[in-house]
Amino acid sequence: MLTIDGTLADGWGANITIKGREIDATILFSDITSFSSRTQDLSPAEMLIYVQHFFTWATAEALQNTNGIIDKYIGDEFMILFSKEFGSDDPFEEAIVTGRRMSDMDAYMFCPHVGIASGRVIVGHVGTALRYNTSVFGAPVALAARCASIKPERKENEQVTTSIVFPASEWGDRDLNKIYEPRRYKNPDGNVYEMPHSWTLREPRTVPIKNLPDLEIREIVNRVYHLPQNPPENWAKMALKVLEEGNRYWPHISKI
Repeated sequence: MLTIDGTLADGWGANITIKGREIDATILFSDITSFSSRTQDLSPAEMLIYVQHFFTWATAEALQNTNGIIDKYIGDEFMILFSKEFGSDDPFEEAIVTGRRMSDMDAYMFCPHVGIASGRVIVGHVGTALRYNTSVFGAPVALAARCASIKPERKENEQVTTSIVFPASEWGDRDLNKIYEPRRYKNPDGNVYEMPHSWTLREPRTVPIKNLPDLEIREIVNRVYHLPQNPPENWAKMALKVLEEGNRYWPHISKI
């Protein structure tokens, strides 16, 4: 772990404060499949409700009992940081498990895209004395975001709801069935039933990456769809009506 803390003067006489800590970490980016087309008929207020619904659901389902820290929300996507510094025994594996939870518990059919990358990053202060916040910088951040944007290859008679994409070099000799263990249920008679998981680890392939060299990736894809009785688009519209009826939404406020 390396720390940087100091003040520099640029050529124009301005003082630039630099504060940060370098760590090894795994970055996870996730967003909603077909967000633009799914929300094109929503009003701005309904879109806000829709996105907030996604973030709340993802946080509650995917980050239970994990050491992941949400770094930022950007539009319809968010970024999670995993590191041994924050309690993860295996940050990459914990990110992979988090991606699975996001899909297995996808009762609203958000069908998230997930991109993961690991390496050296710096957690630092960004801004000035007037306003600043904390963010993460480093090559893994851009790479994870690029991986999240890679669409899975469509194979004949195969449906894909969620894909988790990462550099092939990060997988090593891991066994998917040990990371994604089958769910076990006990029947009334006491017998234990194992339900195999619906995920497939695909073979490596090389893909072009925007503004970066071509990358050999691997993908873990899920084949199961959740069909909600009330899609999140409809839920957002209904939720806004509830706010209107409770006098909690004021689209037209007269000037005083």
